[in-house]
Amino acid sequence: MTASAHAAHLAELNVATLRHPFDDARMAPFVEMLDPVNAAADGAPGFVWRLVEEGAADATGLRPAGEDVIVNLSVWETQESLWDFAYRSGHLEAMRRRREWFERHVEAHLVLWWVPAGHLPTVIEALERLADLRANGPSPRAFTFASSYTAAEAAQHLQAVPPAQPERAARGSRPTPAGDAAAV
Repeated sequence: MTASAHAAHLAELNVATLRHPFDDARMAPFVEMLDPVNAAADGAPGFVWRLVEEGAADATGLRPAGEDVIVNLSVWETQESLWDFAYRSGHLEAMRRRREWFERHVEAHLVLWWVPAGHLPTVIEALERLADLRANGPSPRAFTFASSYTAAEAAQHLQAVPPAQPERAARGSRPTPAGDAAAV
């Protein structure tokens, strides 16, 4: 994790439904991209953290949203740093080819939200944010690149809205299969 002067960081989750089993030869080009793309993310300006399965180099073995769904969860210092990595780096090649490996999404597959600097979101927290975006649309609590909010707007929203009841939070955190990935 890199040190940062920012009071808030941007968390990102995207989910992708596999077209083929992960060990299928048709997935090999994607699998071959994982290490270089993840290394590029790790070294990108503004990168803070990414979810990695214990004992592995990535999180592709984790399947909290379904057996055929892979997840990517990361934290960045700013929205611009995530955007630059996603759309102005070697990661873009993986995005261009995503239809070869992932089903077309029919509902939100990417969610962004602000977290306090130093906070590492859990998969349950991330899936709850995705569920919130799907159920309620973009808000300072759960948004997309196309409908973004600043960290200050998110902080104001969180002060104005009472915390969710534990029962509601548990319902909202259930894994839900979704579409293709914007990031690997």
